[in-house]
Amino acid sequence: MIGLVLRRLAEAVPTLFVIVAGSFFLMRLAPGGPFDLERPLPPAAMENLARVYGLDQPLPVQFGRYLAALARGDLGPSFSYRDLGVADLLARGLPVSLTLGALALLLALTLGIGLGGLAALRRGGPADRLVGLGAALALSLPSFVVAPLLQIAFGLSLRWLPVSGWEGGSPAHLVLPVLTLALPQVGAVARLTRASLAEALAAQPVRTMRSLGLPPGRVLRHALRGALLPVIALAGPLAAALLTGSVVVETIFGLPGIGRYFVEGALNRDYTLVMGTVVLVGAFVVLFNLAADLLALWADPRLRQAA
Repeated sequence: MIGLVLRRLAEAVPTLFVIVAGSFFLMRLAPGGPFDLERPLPPAAMENLARVYGLDQPLPVQFGRYLAALARGDLGPSFSYRDLGVADLLARGLPVSLTLGALALLLALTLGIGLGGLAALRRGGPADRLVGLGAALALSLPSFVVAPLLQIAFGLSLRWLPVSGWEGGSPAHLVLPVLTLALPQVGAVARLTRASLAEALAAQPVRTMRSLGLPPGRVLRHALRGALLPVIALAGPLAAALLTGSVVVETIFGLPGIGRYFVEGALNRDYTLVMGTVVLVGAFVVLFNLAADLLALWADPRLRQAA
């Protein structure tokens, strides 16, 4: 298992390098700059700012300096938040994004596994068709459509929940963004659970257990153990999708997470803030996938032998 961890970490290094390099040069080549204002600064002031922040150097030199600073754990200063560094801003936004993503992941797995299991047990019946229709609908509607619909229904019409804001992470302010973020993943988990559990229930070992007269609950637990392995494998990419998907959700609901900082940094050409967000999200994606691999190894002894 230690060998697997080391291999995954070694594979992550070139992946992160490509992500960082691509983001760095795309940001620099995009029109505009961090100091372009409605009222342009005098040329002398622009030259001074470029010299202070190292923007007067060739792009390869800037990239080398950024990699050297990144190796020291220095994400650099923010161009738009003049009194704060990128690390300070991400430290503020990360708890918000992690709270939102963790709750959405818990909701997606709980509802998805429950609904998928119900559909597999009632295969071909009304419950199966209803779950399939709901899953397809959840997967087809993007978050920037679901979020306004929920805001109109539960915030403006019924006035049950606030439509934006954080307020220290109060439960009322979390309901709509968590639901918006989790709904597509509920559909994905439900469909995967339904397919894998239906296949497990039709397998020869399960039929043998039924023929021996074993209790239905014990038979179902045995089938679930194998059926949930694909869901466990999906957990890593699912967590990564929730973290990256929070960019849109945080912007719509006005949440001070890293997604909102990313959008503001992109609009303001805040190079270091965008790069810091990309590096942080990339590192979490690697960690989430590694955790999913380790969880799959723990759940399936056959994978441990292969590893």
